[in-house]
Amino acid sequence: VSARLSWLFRGGGADAPAGAGARPGVGSGGGEAALRPLVRKAAGAIPTKPAALIEHILANYHDVHRRELPELIDLARRVEAVHRQHSEVPAGLAERLQRMREELESHMLKEEQILFQIMRAGGNPMIGPPIARMRLEHDQHGEQIRELESLTHRCTVPPDACATWEALYAGVRKFNDDLMTHIHLENNVLFPQFAPGMPNAPA
Repeated sequence: VSARLSWLFRGGGADAPAGAGARPGVGSGGGEAALRPLVRKAAGAIPTKPAALIEHILANYHDVHRRELPELIDLARRVEAVHRQHSEVPAGLAERLQRMREELESHMLKEEQILFQIMRAGGNPMIGPPIARMRLEHDQHGEQIRELESLTHRCTVPPDACATWEALYAGVRKFNDDLMTHIHLENNVLFPQFAPGMPNAPA
């Protein structure tokens, strides 16, 4: 995941979905190779025109994060309570997921209520700063993914883990993958269509 994140936040690459221009010098490397399966998995049904892409992001990422994070928080609380004496228990995971839920909710609301509305209307000359702010928050989400990876030992389940623990780590792994693909679509496909001076702007 760390390699995927490093490549992702440096700006796309040759295996980005159609419509995302490649940033020179970032078209190869371990990060791109690691992220490629996620991009290909999502790319089949990804529209590139702004209005349709926004709807895709809302349905496949915003709505999914809102549905799945509460379930992960509940699983994490159960695992931390039942296995509190276990040497590999992810102590503090529920709290971190709750913080991510709150910060991600704030981020998604800003997109839904402000940025995406501007984009649906065709954009305007003042759109650069809101996009820059969203990119900064994406960087912060990336750091939070790294924290989750560290806390869960890259979602490695102990040999004696119960089914709840296995379900928790499977869910955290899916959430991390979804969030990285979500960020990729915004940073490298949607945003450059409205801020040509930013990385991966279409030619």
